[in-house]
Amino acid sequence: MENSSTLSKSAVKISVDLLSNPLCEQDQDLLNMVTALDTAMKRMDAFNQEKVNQIQKTVIEPLKKFGSVFPSLNMAVKRREQALQDYRRLQAKVEKYEEKEKTGPVLAKLHQAREELRPVREDFEAKNRQLLEEMPRFYGSRLDYFQPSFESLIRAQVVYYSEMHKIFGDLTQQLDQPGHSDEQRERENEAKLSELRALSIVADD
Repeated sequence: MENSSTLSKSAVKISVDLLSNPLCEQDQDLLNMVTALDTAMKRMDAFNQEKVNQIQKTVIEPLKKFGSVFPSLNMAVKRREQALQDYRRLQAKVEKYEEKEKTGPVLAKLHQAREELRPVREDFEAKNRQLLEEMPRFYGSRLDYFQPSFESLIRAQVVYYSEMHKIFGDLTQQLDQPGHSDEQRERENEAKLSELRALSIVADD
């Protein structure tokens, strides 16, 4: 996208530079051709800028918004992992007391450990359940989210290249000499180049 914008700006600069060339003041036909080229290049640049703006609004910005969801999602995964570690730690504590001889102090500690485990287990199960429910929905919704962006991107490209075809088609008609084939134009160009090469100021030393 940046490359196409740079190219269209460069094309406009070239046409403007050609218009300011003294040769255009001396040759009306050349002036007409360069003016037509300048108009076409400016039309191309305007449509290119419109395409860039459209892609920015319908593709780039939605991509950024989608990306902004990931920090929150990653945080939810980290909270679930922390809850799992706390749950495993307290579960191991309960199992340790369950394996010991059931004396009064051991039973008291086992009861306390189970009481500590209950809310931690419930917290982990809630966080785990939330991720199990929402992660597939988040993953599945990405196509629905991006489909309008892809459609807009395709439409923007279709409009742009259709306009480019029209712009350069119009330019060709303005510059074209009726009845001239590509072979004739090539022979004429070669003849003109030969004339230029024959001039003493461009002759080889």
